[in-house]
Amino acid sequence: MKKAQSDTLGFVPQKDIVYNKLLPYAHRLDDESNDILSKIKGNLCRAVQLREIWPGVLFWTRKLSTYMRLYGRKFSKEDHVLFIKLLYELVTIPKLEISMMQGLARLLINLLKKKELLSREDLELRWRPLYELHDRILFSKTEHLELFFSLCSYRYFSDSATQEMLDEWRPLLCPFDVTMQRAISYFELFLPTTLPPELHHKGFKLWFDELITLWLSVQNLPSWEMHLVNLFARLANDNIGYIDWDPYIPKIFTRILRSLNLPVGTSQMMVPRYVTNAYDISHVVLWVSSLLGGPSKQAQAQLSGLFNSITSFFHPSNHGRWLMKLMKLLQRLPASVVRRLHRERYRKPTWLTPIPDSHKLTEEDITDFVESMMQPVLLAMFSKTGSLDAAQALQNLALMRPELVIPPVLEKTYPALETLTEPHQLTATLSCMIGVARSLVSGGQRFPEGPTHMLPLLMRALPGVDPNDFSKCMITFQFIATFVTLVPLVDCSSALHERTDLTEVEREMCSASAEFEDFVLLFMDRCFALIDSSTLEQTREETETEKMTHLESLVELGLSSTFSTILTQCSLDIFKVALEKVFNFATTNIFETRVAGRMVADMCRAASKCHPAESLKLFVPHCCNAINQIAVNEEVLNEEELDKEFLWNLQLLSEVTRVDGDKVLPYRSNLVQILQLTLHLKCKQGYTLACNLLHHILRSSALIYPTEYCSVPGGFHQPTSDYLPIKEWGRPGDLWNLDIRWHVPSVVETSFAFYLLDLILQPELQRLQRFAQGEQDMSRDDVLQSLTIIQHCLLGAGNYILEHSEDDTKSLFSIIKIISDLLHFKGSHKHEFDSRWKSFNLVKKSMENRLHGRKQHIRALLIDRVMLQHELRKLTVEGCQYRSIHQELMRDLLRLSTSTYSQVRSRAQNVLYTALATYNFCCRDLIPHVLEFLNPDNSSVTQQQFKGALYCLLGNHSGVCLANLHDWDCIALTWPAIVRSGLSSAMSLEKPSIVRLFDDLADKIHRQYETIGVDFSIPGECCAVAKQLMITGNPVPKEPVPSEEEVAEGLNRQELKNSESVEPWKFEHIAIGFLSLLLRDDHELPPPAVTFFVKSLNHDSLYVRKVAISAVAGIMKQIKRPHKKVPELSGVVAAGDRLDNQWLQYNSSSLPRTQQDWDSCVFVEKTHWGYYCWPRKLMMYAPLEEQPKQNLTREEMTEREQIIFDHFSDPVFINQFIEFLSLEDRKGKDKFSPRRFCLFKGLFRNFSDVFLPLLRPHMERLVADSHESKQRCVAEIISGLIRGCKHWSYSKVESLWEVLCPLLRTALSNITIETYADWGTCIATACESRDPRKLHWLFEMLMESPVNGEGGSFVDACRLYVLQGGLAQQEWRVPELLHRLLQYLEPKLTQVYKNVRERIGSVLTYIFMIDVNLPYTQPTTSPRISDFTERILLQLKPLTEGDEEIQNHVVEENEVGEQDERTQAIKLLKTVLKWLIASAGRSFSTAVPEQLRLLPLLFKIAPVENDDSYDELKRDAKTCLSLMSQGLLYTEQIPMVLRALQEIAGSSSWHARYTVLTYLQIMVFYNLFTFMSDQKAVNDVRALVIRLLEDEQLEVREMAATTLSGFLQCNFLSMEAPMQAHFEAMCKTSLPKKRKRELGSIVDTIPSADLVRRHAGVLGLSACILSSPYDVPTWMPQLLMDLSAHLNDTQPIEMTVKKTLSNFRRTHHDNWQQHKQQFTDDQLLVLTDLLVSPCYYA
Repeated sequence: MKKAQSDTLGFVPQKDIVYNKLLPYAHRLDDESNDILSKIKGNLCRAVQLREIWPGVLFWTRKLSTYMRLYGRKFSKEDHVLFIKLLYELVTIPKLEISMMQGLARLLINLLKKKELLSREDLELRWRPLYELHDRILFSKTEHLELFFSLCSYRYFSDSATQEMLDEWRPLLCPFDVTMQRAISYFELFLPTTLPPELHHKGFKLWFDELITLWLSVQNLPSWEMHLVNLFARLANDNIGYIDWDPYIPKIFTRILRSLNLPVGTSQMMVPRYVTNAYDISHVVLWVSSLLGGPSKQAQAQLSGLFNSITSFFHPSNHGRWLMKLMKLLQRLPASVVRRLHRERYRKPTWLTPIPDSHKLTEEDITDFVESMMQPVLLAMFSKTGSLDAAQALQNLALMRPELVIPPVLEKTYPALETLTEPHQLTATLSCMIGVARSLVSGGQRFPEGPTHMLPLLMRALPGVDPNDFSKCMITFQFIATFVTLVPLVDCSSALHERTDLTEVEREMCSASAEFEDFVLLFMDRCFALIDSSTLEQTREETETEKMTHLESLVELGLSSTFSTILTQCSLDIFKVALEKVFNFATTNIFETRVAGRMVADMCRAASKCHPAESLKLFVPHCCNAINQIAVNEEVLNEEELDKEFLWNLQLLSEVTRVDGDKVLPYRSNLVQILQLTLHLKCKQGYTLACNLLHHILRSSALIYPTEYCSVPGGFHQPTSDYLPIKEWGRPGDLWNLDIRWHVPSVVETSFAFYLLDLILQPELQRLQRFAQGEQDMSRDDVLQSLTIIQHCLLGAGNYILEHSEDDTKSLFSIIKIISDLLHFKGSHKHEFDSRWKSFNLVKKSMENRLHGRKQHIRALLIDRVMLQHELRKLTVEGCQYRSIHQELMRDLLRLSTSTYSQVRSRAQNVLYTALATYNFCCRDLIPHVLEFLNPDNSSVTQQQFKGALYCLLGNHSGVCLANLHDWDCIALTWPAIVRSGLSSAMSLEKPSIVRLFDDLADKIHRQYETIGVDFSIPGECCAVAKQLMITGNPVPKEPVPSEEEVAEGLNRQELKNSESVEPWKFEHIAIGFLSLLLRDDHELPPPAVTFFVKSLNHDSLYVRKVAISAVAGIMKQIKRPHKKVPELSGVVAAGDRLDNQWLQYNSSSLPRTQQDWDSCVFVEKTHWGYYCWPRKLMMYAPLEEQPKQNLTREEMTEREQIIFDHFSDPVFINQFIEFLSLEDRKGKDKFSPRRFCLFKGLFRNFSDVFLPLLRPHMERLVADSHESKQRCVAEIISGLIRGCKHWSYSKVESLWEVLCPLLRTALSNITIETYADWGTCIATACESRDPRKLHWLFEMLMESPVNGEGGSFVDACRLYVLQGGLAQQEWRVPELLHRLLQYLEPKLTQVYKNVRERIGSVLTYIFMIDVNLPYTQPTTSPRISDFTERILLQLKPLTEGDEEIQNHVVEENEVGEQDERTQAIKLLKTVLKWLIASAGRSFSTAVPEQLRLLPLLFKIAPVENDDSYDELKRDAKTCLSLMSQGLLYTEQIPMVLRALQEIAGSSSWHARYTVLTYLQIMVFYNLFTFMSDQKAVNDVRALVIRLLEDEQLEVREMAATTLSGFLQCNFLSMEAPMQAHFEAMCKTSLPKKRKRELGSIVDTIPSADLVRRHAGVLGLSACILSSPYDVPTWMPQLLMDLSAHLNDTQPIEMTVKKTLSNFRRTHHDNWQQHKQQFTDDQLLVLTDLLVSPCYYA
């Protein structure tokens, strides 16, 4: 087959679409595709060589992607490689406009998709161009576009790429800086992971250890951690068996569990960043499924543990934000494992590394996996989020192990089919059964008894066809249709006597198949009942609506498709019975034609489609006779309301004829006679039905379509003796022998069709033509009738009706419809095709077999797919040439789009939008006509026309927006026209709808406008590739012509001229907005525009000023003079503070304080350089002499610079400008504005200190004024000044600081609650990416004495805030300042004021942020936590030693004299708590050893109850414990933590003992697998809990029981016999006899030790029982009996027993029927006694 094809094609295709070979005209396709391909290759390469990106390259790349949709990858390997290379070069052209690049990138991704087609030998791509493209778009300074396309190209990077990438991005790995995120996300996108094993030393081995230790050493989920996880998942999946993950598995699973964010314990604080930065489930699933298998089996053990610990969260009674994640995990994991199995066992080997045998999944692995997932999946079936996720999971699990999966689902399904009270249960189980249908029906060795369930299920599902419950009805239809598609409905019971070679199961199936006939007839009865209950008269009044409701149409669809599936799969005998039944039902009743009639007619159509000859023989003569009999009477034809019977027969006839064309031919004379009779009925309903009949006859005789969809080719008509249908159950169709029966129109049929058209269409067109020329009068209804006839003939008369009767909207609707069909109709509509494609994909998904793959679908599905391929060809091939007839139609549409009636307008506009999207380049043709309506000189325009035209420009939400085409010529016409239209007479701003339209239009242009390319040059490599592509066997084009450059300058000027004559304000806004969009990187604005913008800075309108500020800032960037940089070379790897980066750090003894020092000092502005390692080439600024000259005189400036210089040297202008800037915009909402900061930064950078003298008095005035808007204005100027003085000479900088320092001092002492945030932003912005040694004046000033009490506590807190902003920007480069600050703050930690304390806590977090223990990192020279903790613990001594309770009795005033140590310690503790809370969310790693030393103290303070009335100290302690318990622990830290907890559990305060338990719960769950991999730790925890079960305090005992039951439930502890025995023994502790006491004597309250022991035993049993809330394990009945013996013990035991029993009853109530079976009769008696509350009336 392949050989023959490659001869006709002349090459071996890479991978074409198989379905094309099954089309009836397949033999023509090879030539057709070759023709298109050679055109594409020739023209695409020509366009590239002629350097014509637009429209040439764009047009032909679109053609290429259409080609791929139609023919797949039908080109040779050489072409494939060259196409990819060409597109790769095109995508990475540096100045390509974004939208073009996106289009090309999509095509490139599509070409790279099928990875097995091209190996690494065939194709190698350079990674750097792609990285530069990414960098340019994501981190560009000017275009802000969120654009991620992850190309699949990392497979094709060269062998040395890994090392090059590491050298490039390692220097960015500075964890305190935003660059970290950038570097890690590049690693995720680019690092190659598919190298072959012999190259692994050049691949992941270079980075794996480094990155995995980095991942393991980060504890607090920074935002880049998820990128690492994604990278590891990809690595694991590409290299199964080549990496030993075992040492990391417990850590991996612990982190996965943590990232699900499940709620644990009672009162839990969530760290917000855990929620936002959680892992992406799809990658987690990929990683887990890659870890399974292998010799150690460790991953499966951990996975079972994971599911055990989270199973109870799947129970339908639990609900929360985390549920979606869990369901996703459940649905994706089986799919991922199936994909892996397919790859190991069924996929053709490709060039990708195969999985070694030692690591393939064994049968045992699969069984373990399926078993570990069954329990959660069965619970999730009834989840609140719907059963879809569970159904998909079951479908994949059943492919692997049907015998484990299907029986439990059946067990739930049978009772659900019986129940009437719980419809949700029914829909859930049925949708899961649909998922496993195929595995059930096909049986196979694993589950041979599967098929025997089929008939019982079908019979029991019938009652679901229920007119009263819509969703039940739909799911039942789907269920029946799914099963019937898989199984031929043939009665094989005769085979029992004829054949002897049947197995037991086959015999059972044969005898069961005798019931098929009953099933079909019963189903029809249910349907008839459904139809009877939904006739129109019953469901609603005549007056209301004629159409079907949405629900009814869905039911109609379900009914007709299910019924036709059943008839298709029937044997002929069953079919005949069914046909008779339907015929009798349809002909003995008369239905109204709207609802019930449509359903019945559908059923009849289904019958006639399956076996046309038999059915037409019954229906056609009957209907024709009935119609003729009624129509004998002449008056009938002119009646408005026709007879019901007449209509019904006509409807029936029109549906029955939708069959094979050649089967209709015998009846043509009858049909034509009926048509002539009925097409001119007076009644609208009547002639519409007649038109339908015409439409169907024409379609069935003129189109190509398959005629049967049976699941076995050729139907089931052989005798059972030599062919047994039950062998066909669930068999996939064979793609290579599908044997489709096509209907291809014969000569007779086509001539019949033309005869009909001549007979019917000709006269109608003539009538209309006469009407249009005014020769013949027609009433409106006649016009509408003629149009309807024509529309159904689908040939156009749209050009004839002129606008004589504009208010006849119905006829106009018809005209619009006709035009639309003429433009778009190629035998099927695009939207119908799209929805069919969607539903095809859904059905495919629900019945596919992902395990064996290779298109093993059911035959009906495959035929459907071929039909879709045929329609796709019709829609795309006969495509989009734009001819003159189209042009006329488009103009007519535009006329209709601006009509007076809004409904006509909107319908016409929709057709217009689709037309614009279909035909390339017609937009340019249409725009002038649209703009005509907006022209102010055109006085005849009405308001409606004006509105219509605006709508045409706006476009719909998905289509083309005319106002925004990517074409300079069009923009030059449109934008000025929109702005000028403000003067038009039809433009009235009173009409809100028009104002709204303008807003939308402006908004859309702003949103969608992307910079349009000006520079369309194509680099040389591209041309080389293009030439190469052309040589491979295609016509060689004429000589390439050089490119035409820079057409755009003129355009820019032209638009500016247009925009200077602008009138009303509304349009001024729009205009200035449009102009600001034209600022670009690569072309400077012309001087008039610069003047316009600078003047607009002082415009009266706020909006215009805002745009002008951004624009001028942009202009400053354009005219910035470039500074020269020189490279320095170096290279070492060892992160942290080292000798070679010490010179970067701030050192007050060697600051540049003289001109000479300043010039000789090398400044490194960016903070991340040098922390992790040095880049190969570090770019530094060259010395001052080589930089551009600073103070220019006016003569030396360019024209643009002069304009700005003149305005800003003018005091009047400056006064006005500052005045405007210091106005408030919205009260209380204003913030520091980065736009204005950029403006000032640009001014001072480009003109150095020229304007400073003018601005200085203003700044001094503003600083002294405490209004927030004034303060904000001066903060913006100052930050701009500090950043702008980057390249000033030393003398200028020094004098600048002499001005600034006093200003800042004043500002900080005047700081208010409104302005402190602005000042913080100001200093932080000023320090961002600047060498700290350049700003030493600023830092020294801020460090003077931040907390000095001047101006009250508030000012202190603010000063700290501002200082913190500056230091945080500097990260690791200012250790000296951090030390000085810490020394300064330590004595002040006992601050009285809460706001200062909180601020100090936050500052401490930043001081210690640098102290991290990342891998390969040197110990830091910044302050360290351990030293600090030592000093603090000394001061807290008075609190740790004493035993009395700590009260917060600090008076909030500073009394005279020294307070005692204890009070000081309490104040200190409050600040320390603030620090601990602040650092939980921000630092990278938690200092566990140090925090542990504070634990005992916190346990002492933290309160037990949830009560907000507690003072700050206790609340903080509680929060702190909650956050600490969620921390991630390492194996080596666990013993330390447990030791600390054991010590506290021995403390005398019961509060502390109680809190130990709550802490333990959260800590264990959040580090579950780390704990479980350490047996000693598990034993220690168990011992600790059991010890606390016997605590003397009742609350502690109860909490211990809860904790124990939680640990048992998440399988952290296992239910062992010795433990149960221990509890039972404790229960038997005998209690001392109650002594008779005299009345009035004091009752002793201390419980005896015996009572405590006994209670502990009962609590232990209770914990065991409550630990499995949703099932009954074997040990449970006995424990319940033991427990019930204690029902009458003394309190508190009795209370515990009662609580346990009531909880047991509550959680087991739902499934009690199943759970009952675990108990013996005696036990049930006892239980029923216990659980039923006693009767009080006995």
